[in-house]
Amino acid sequence: MTRNTDLLLTALAPAIWGSTYLITTELLPQGYPLTVAMLRALPAGLLLLLIVRQRPTGIWWGRVLILGALNFAIFWWLLFVAAYRLPGGVAATVGAIQPLIVIGLARLLLGSPIRALSIAAAAAGMAGVALLILTPQAALDPIGIVAGLGCAISMAFGTVLSRKWQPPVSPLTFTAWQLTAGGLLLLPAALLLEPALPPLTAHNLLGFTYLGLIGAALTYMLWFRGVARLDPPVVASLGFLSPMTAVVLGWAVLGQSLSPLQIAGMAVVLASVWLSQRAQPSTPH
Repeated sequence: MTRNTDLLLTALAPAIWGSTYLITTELLPQGYPLTVAMLRALPAGLLLLLIVRQRPTGIWWGRVLILGALNFAIFWWLLFVAAYRLPGGVAATVGAIQPLIVIGLARLLLGSPIRALSIAAAAAGMAGVALLILTPQAALDPIGIVAGLGCAISMAFGTVLSRKWQPPVSPLTFTAWQLTAGGLLLLPAALLLEPALPPLTAHNLLGFTYLGLIGAALTYMLWFRGVARLDPPVVASLGFLSPMTAVVLGWAVLGQSLSPLQIAGMAVVLASVWLSQRAQPSTPH
């Protein structure tokens, strides 16, 4: 496949993740963040394991637990802490620092060169996200800011280590391992820290099914496939598409306003993604 095809397939993942807010607020019971995260990861991971019928071996048990924690358990836990303690615009803007962290980690762990154009693209992406969803009324909560930064660091480490530790298995199997590990790590926290879910409605079941099969299994398979084939800074920059999709869906489905500044933010986000992939040389796979 061509590089452009790899980019488009990988970009589908954050674009679909942008629908998570809509699905969560409209279809899922409110107030169960850890339980929702666990039910998003664990059933999807177990289903994929039934399909691939392949377990980790040797050193991969430890690596999968680390990656499952970074990409799912720690990442989603801190994401929810930031979301609850900060306005959505602040939380997303803080999290948008992730591509800059990836650039540094890729240099440290993979020996990738740091390119000025990559840094400029990452900074532009942060500015675009701020234009998209940051409001003048946004309040700053110290714990929320720390959680947002921790969330970005966790996902950045997960992205770079997923590239560094490439197992001799398909992206589907790699996704199955990590989703299952992340779900198992979230399970005790959900059971201990949150009450049991109320009886689920048809809308709840539809939301959980979508988040598990589409928002987790499909998207992370595409994401880890992209991590294996593209430079980490390029992959990380695609994450800017998630808040952009969320804003577009809020406008199209929920009737939320779309200001000229937000439209300008979309243009900046798309330009930053283009700049990021232009900054990296094409490499054959």
